Parts: sequence; C-alpha cells; structure tokens
Amino acid sequence: MESLDQPLGGAEFAPTKTYLNTSACGLLPRRTVEAVTLLAWETAEGRPDGAGSFSVVAEARAAYARLVGVGTDRVALGTSVGVHCGMIAQSMPAGAEILFPEGDFSSVLTPFTIRGDLKTRFVPLERLAESIGPGTALVAFSAVQSADGRTADLAAIRAAAAAHGARTLLDATQSAGWLPLRAGEWDYTVAGGYKYLLCPRGASFLTVTEEAQDSLLPIHANWVTGEEMWVNSYGPVRELARSARRFDEPPVFHAYHGAARSLALLEEVGIERIEAHDKGLAARFRAGLRTLGHEPVADDSTVVAVPGLGHRADALRAADILLSDRAGNLRASFHLYNTAAEVDRVLDVLAG
Repeated sequence: MESLDQPLGGAEFAPTKTYLNTSACGLLPRRTVEAVTLLAWETAEGRPDGAGSFSVVAEARAAYARLVGVGTDRVALGTSVGVHCGMIAQSMPAGAEILFPEGDFSSVLTPFTIRGDLKTRFVPLERLAESIGPGTALVAFSAVQSADGRTADLAAIRAAAAAHGARTLLDATQSAGWLPLRAGEWDYTVAGGYKYLLCPRGASFLTVTEEAQDSLLPIHANWVTGEEMWVNSYGPVRELARSARRFDEPPVFHAYHGAARSLALLEEVGIERIEAHDKGLAARFRAGLRTLGHEPVADDSTVVAVPGLGHRADALRAADILLSDRAGNLRASFHLYNTAAEVDRVLDVLAG
C-alpha cells in the first residue's frame, strides 16, 4: 500500500481546514475551479464560447463512462439524483412492488413513495437480498449508506434480483469516485457528481442498460435529447436519441465544464489507488476510535460513522475539523486529498 502520509492528486487541492466531509461535498480540484472560472469570464465578456461547449460536455460523459465501465451510449447526464430517480419512478407500472433498505437516502425513496399507486416495501439493509421475491419489480438502494457508511452486499443483491427477474437501481453517490463500479451489472445506476466524483453541483450521472431503456419514459425530453440535436430547436423533437442520451437534461454548462476536469483527474490517479488510500485512512480512524473507547459502525467503507457521537461535530468544527452529524452518528469521510496526519488530529481532539 502507498504511504498514507501524502495525499493523492498532488497540488490540485488547497483545503484550509482538516476536511473529512466528502460525503457531504467533495473538494474541487484546482483545474476544475479554473475551468469553471474561465467559462464564467467568457460568459461575462460575451465571447463566442461563453454559453458553454457541448464538446466539453461530451468529454465529461465519456470520462464517466470509462470510470464505470460502460459505453458512452449508456450514460445520461442530469442535474441531480432526485431527477433521475423521478424518471424511473414515473416509468413504473401501477401496483409494482419497489423494495428499499430502511433509512436509505430520501432522493432515492421519495420519487417512488409519492406515486401513491406503487407497493413500496422497506427492509433492513442486511436483509435486502433475501427479501427480493417473484413479486419484486425493482430493488432500489445505495451502494454505501449516507447515514452510517454501511456497504450493501452487491453480489448477493444482484444475484437475487436476477433470480427473480427484478430490475435494479443502484445509487452510487456515496461510492462512485472511490469504489470501483461496474455500472453495466445494474439496470440503472445514479450518482450525484459533487461528492467523491469532485464535480461542481449541477452534474449527475445516470446509466441505463439497453434492455432497461425500452421501458424508461423520457419524461423531461427536450431539445438536446434528439438523435440529431441541432434540428430540434423548434417544434416537437423529430426522433429521440437512440442511446441513453434520450434521458439527458439540458446541461448546466459550468458544472460540466468542471466535471470534465474532475473526472479526468480521477482517471489519472486511478480508482483502485483511491480506494486503497481512502480505506487505509478509514481503517486507521476506526482503530483509533476503538482505542478511545468508541465503537464505529462495522464496515470497511471510506465512510466511518460513530453512533451517539454526532454531538461532537460542532466542537470539532470549532477546532477547524469538518465532519458531519448524521442520524446521531459522527460521520467522517475520507478521500484522496486526506492524510494520516489528519486522521490523528481528529483522534487527538476527540481524546481531549
């Protein structure tokens, strides 16, 4: 394993505090800030490219596709996980059973629960795979839980869904960027870009298998979703894109100009290297917590939660250490820009 004493990504990051809060929002690399700033100035000065570049948006789509192991034709772009999940929810037939883990993130759950004509069922995360049955139309869940960092049993869920003919929706928001993802193994994956993918807010990603695409309604179809985009500015779109681009929202250009640069950095460093680095820091933190008499949630995720210790978040913030209080848990989340020294600093403050 590489040393945990040095961050990955070189001089791309410039935190002024001990920042262990990527599960809330990732730090932007310098190159990303430069790309967003450049586009903002071009817009302000009225240059020809000030509105944004679709070629740069295409770079972001292609980079994400490579990171998650699918072709670019399987990736749709949007602004949030809630919008992607809303499209999937509105495409489900009335009466369909949707299975969720208890306490999963609300943007995954709520688009389905507000329908009123779907059968929604909730079970503990550890029982998710065994709860999939012949009547389950879709199982929707996060690869890593936001509140406490628990990792789902991906292989068991995938096997159970396949055995019963259920479709799968995996939310990779808390995992894409540090945990290798093979998106083609799931009917749908969604990921908010502003956490471990290090993108500006306003960039999110949906992957759809070709088979699942056939039953997904492009409920926000618009001028950019046509097979030939530039002939669809007026009147109804003549033909929707044959690829997953039919499910795009119009791009937030500033977000995607930044996303293209952030995703390029992740590719340069390598997700496997990032996984080893992040998990190494998390393991060091868990061991230190146990030494102090605190028992973290058992997992090997980069997200570490300590039940009942959430109230310490404010005191840590006063010491220039940023973590989160989630569902009563003190939640620390480590990424490529963190180091062992930062882990030790948090432990020192908690011990004081």
